[in-house]
Amino acid sequence: MSKVEDFLTKAEEAEVVEAIRMAEKNTSGEIRVHLEKKTDIAPIERAVAVFHELKMDETQLRNGVIIYVAVKSKQFAIYGDKGINDKVSTDFWNVTKNIMVSHFINGANKLALVEGIHSAGEQLKKHFPFEDNDTDELSNEISKE
Repeated sequence: MSKVEDFLTKAEEAEVVEAIRMAEKNTSGEIRVHLEKKTDIAPIERAVAVFHELKMDETQLRNGVIIYVAVKSKQFAIYGDKGINDKVSTDFWNVTKNIMVSHFINGANKLALVEGIHSAGEQLKKHFPFEDNDTDELSNEISKE
C-alpha cells in the first residue's frame, strides 16, 4: 500500500475529517493531516516544511498542529506551532505519537489518525480551550501530495 490514494478509503477520509471537526469543537487549536507518498528527509523536517507550505503558521494564536504521514516510507511526525511549544513540555506530543504507532503497526491507518486527532485535541484543549468567538482558521480536509 504505497499509493497515497490507497492509504484511506473515501469513507475513512470522511471519518478523519469528522474527527478533526469534533476535536476542534473543544479547542481553539487547528489540526491538519497531510499525506504524501514518501520523504527523503527526516519526517519531522518534512512535517515542518509542509506546515509552512500550508500556512499553518498564520493562525492567530500560533496553535496549529500537523500530523504528517509519508505512506510508502512508513514514517510520520506530529508538529505543533510556536504558541503550543511555548506552553508545553518537549515530550508533549509523545502521548499522541505512541497511540498512533500501535495502530499503524497493525495496519489500522484510519484508527491511527482518528485516535491521534482525538489525543491531539484533548492535549490542545488543556492549553487552548474553545472560545465563543473562535473561528475555524484552517481547512479540516486532508491535504495530499
